[in-house]
Amino acid sequence: MNSKTKTLVEGAMMLALAIVLTFVTPFKKLFPFGGEITLVSMLPVCLFSIRHGVKKGLAIALLFAGFQFSQGLSVFGWGLTTEMLITCIAMDYFLAYTVLGFAGMFRKKGMGGWICGIIIALTMRFLCHFISGVVVFASTGKIWDELDFVAENKYVYSLVYNGAYMLPEIILTTVAAVILLKVPSICRIINEQ
Repeated sequence: MNSKTKTLVEGAMMLALAIVLTFVTPFKKLFPFGGEITLVSMLPVCLFSIRHGVKKGLAIALLFAGFQFSQGLSVFGWGLTTEMLITCIAMDYFLAYTVLGFAGMFRKKGMGGWICGIIIALTMRFLCHFISGVVVFASTGKIWDELDFVAENKYVYSLVYNGAYMLPEIILTTVAAVILLKVPSICRIINEQ
């Protein structure tokens, strides 16, 4: 199998694994105001980026973003203005998930660089959701009733809302990555060219 075909197959497999893991949400019922923690669904995309680089990682991450958007089509029924709808789709779906492709930015730096890249990519995803919360949702008043104690400050609102599920997701994904990347055979695969 030539290198290009092998990369495409690996990308498809990691994308499929990420999609399957998206449906495993052991902590979904913990958040009455939305958000869910998946079983490290972002990790396969991050590992692909580490193995093949940011450019190819961004391509797979964009496909993952498209899948996430296809699962969130209810956004069209939220009563958002056209500008808010476009901002929401861009920030909460396409940009938020595509940035996972940046996990490979330090791929030549070994284990420390791999973990740092994953943390940065996941933090970038959180920032996309945070900005969307401040710009779109805080201005609509749509979700304010669910979090009365932060209703006065859109930044606190977005931090609490998005941090409640993204912080545990970042921690779980990072811990899983550390455990997985300590396996010698996994390290060999990541380092293969």
